[in-house]
Amino acid sequence: MNSASSPMRRNAPVFDVEAVRREFPILGTSVHGKPLVFLDSGASAQKPRAVIEAISRVYETGYANIHRGVYQLSQVATEAYEGARAKVQRFIGAASPGEIVFTKGTTEAINLVASSYGARFLKAGDEVVLSVLEHHANIVPWQLLRERLGIVIRVVPVDAGGAFRMDEYERLLNARTKFVAVTQTSNALGTMPPVAEIIRMAHGVGAAVLIDGAQGIVHEAVDVKALDCDFYVFSGHKLYGPGGIGVLYGKERLLEAMPPYQGGGDMILSVSFEKTEFAPPPARFEAGTPPIADAIGLGAAIDFLNGLDRLAIAAHEAALLDAASARLGAIPGLKIYGTARPKAAIVSFTLDGVHPHDIGTILDHEGIAVRVGHHCAQPVMERFGIPGTVRASFGLYNTIDEVEALARGLEKVREIFG
Repeated sequence: MNSASSPMRRNAPVFDVEAVRREFPILGTSVHGKPLVFLDSGASAQKPRAVIEAISRVYETGYANIHRGVYQLSQVATEAYEGARAKVQRFIGAASPGEIVFTKGTTEAINLVASSYGARFLKAGDEVVLSVLEHHANIVPWQLLRERLGIVIRVVPVDAGGAFRMDEYERLLNARTKFVAVTQTSNALGTMPPVAEIIRMAHGVGAAVLIDGAQGIVHEAVDVKALDCDFYVFSGHKLYGPGGIGVLYGKERLLEAMPPYQGGGDMILSVSFEKTEFAPPPARFEAGTPPIADAIGLGAAIDFLNGLDRLAIAAHEAALLDAASARLGAIPGLKIYGTARPKAAIVSFTLDGVHPHDIGTILDHEGIAVRVGHHCAQPVMERFGIPGTVRASFGLYNTIDEVEALARGLEKVREIFG
């Protein structure tokens, strides 16, 4: 979407949420006869028309396998695919498109780093620092590496409000710390750790750093050079783009030193039964036919967001968070988990005497979509002594009226359960 047709132009004083909502066709649908109130963007965001149309155009008029075709259609598809890579590079401030590796999503990107970087640079006894806030995707790959290599995993706790304990982090860092992998934004609580300081301190002891930006990049602008992170990962489907596409940013010197994650076509320079020579990054890490249309769709999502004022979006989402925190916090028996600021527009809560799944089911019949359970973040749930929560996660298309609809739905739950 270009700025002339954008529902919110840069430097606009007011965020026109209704104009933005018109760009998302699914928001005009109904569930159980009620208007859809979609409050599960933290799991997967809805898609604007620009993304849907971009993917349709690929399959209708521009699809072919990329890189190896000498015919025009292949060359057009290759140009669009590599153009999407350049859009990602500019969007996160990477030094070059060569630092951008396309993956299936955040999960594969973390697995790639753990398997490739870990295999090359970590050894038994080396320490990897994680936090209680991590999604399972930023825990399990390191546990698998521990089984393979004998590394040691250290975990930073959180306080009663869900804040990252910087004092404990500082205590854990030492000469044996070789890698730090932490979330930019907790998917379960919305907590936003001070990642710039986390990176600075890790580099002070010689450790490399991976930032899981799956939730964070949606809510704030990212500049990987300014952060000085060694790796940054995120998924397209949470950024209003398609599923099946993700991004691994890695500093060029690190990617060049890492062995392939998978073997196959397009990641080689030459193959014989005696020896294979591998392509330089990013091709080295993109074995096989990639998700061509999805990468182009991610590029369209970035274009869409670039046509909006990110600061105005952040202010709008902050207002949603404040309204939801106040309105839901006033409901008797409702407890919000994750109150530390700064935090993203995510409200995770329980309601006395009612199982989260029952809450989710009742809300669904009111047309309200929320996430229930442990949110692939069981260590967070264990920290607070609960099996799971109800999570309302807000996106740029949500409204204050939808916050009120959620509150009314929860009041109905209280009436049903007495």
